[in-house]
Amino acid sequence: MSSSRFTPKGFPSVPLQNGIGRYICQLKRVTLRFCKSSGSSRGVRDFIETELISFAQDHPGTVVYLKPRRHKSPSFVAEYLNGEREVISCHNFSSHEMIKWLNLYATRSGIPLKRYLKMWHTECPSIQGVWSPFTNMDPALNITQFPSKKLSNPVWEEKSATEELLEKVKQQKISSDDENDDDNTHSNRAAQV
Repeated sequence: MSSSRFTPKGFPSVPLQNGIGRYICQLKRVTLRFCKSSGSSRGVRDFIETELISFAQDHPGTVVYLKPRRHKSPSFVAEYLNGEREVISCHNFSSHEMIKWLNLYATRSGIPLKRYLKMWHTECPSIQGVWSPFTNMDPALNITQFPSKKLSNPVWEEKSATEELLEKVKQQKISSDDENDDDNTHSNRAAQV
C-alpha cells in the first residue's frame, strides 16, 4: 500500500508566527479558469460579473487572475505564500457557492490538511501541564462567596499626589510638634535650675 492513501498526521502550526504582530493573508493568488460558453461554467461567470470586484476589495493582498479556456470544466487554483497549490473543481457551481469556497480558501493558511495528534504542541514540554489563568490561584477562592468586598478592591493601588502631600504635611507637623515639645522640656528644666 502506498503512503499517499493515508491522511498525514501532526500538530497544529502557524506560518511564521502569523497574527502575533499583524495578520497576513496567506492566499497570494487565485486563478479562475472557466469556459465562456459552457453551461457548467455559468456560476463562475455570474460570480465574475457580480461578486468578483467585492471579493478583490475584501482581499487586497490576493491577486485574482481570469483564464478563459474553451470547452474545459471550470476550476480555480489557490496558491499560498508557503508554495502550496490547490486546484478545486467548480463544475456546476452557483455564484453563491463560489463565494463560499473562495472565502474558505482565503482564510486558510495553506498548510496541508492533517489529522491532529493533539490540539496543542510545544517544543519544550513541561511536567506541570498546560498553563491556565487558574494555575497559581489561591484554593480559598473555591469556597468564596461572590461578590466579595475583598476581591472587589484593586490588588495594587498607587497613591495619588494629593494623598502623598497630605502625608508629608502630617509628618512635618509631627516632627515640628516633637521639636516644640523638646524645646519646652529644655526651657522647663532651665527654669527649674
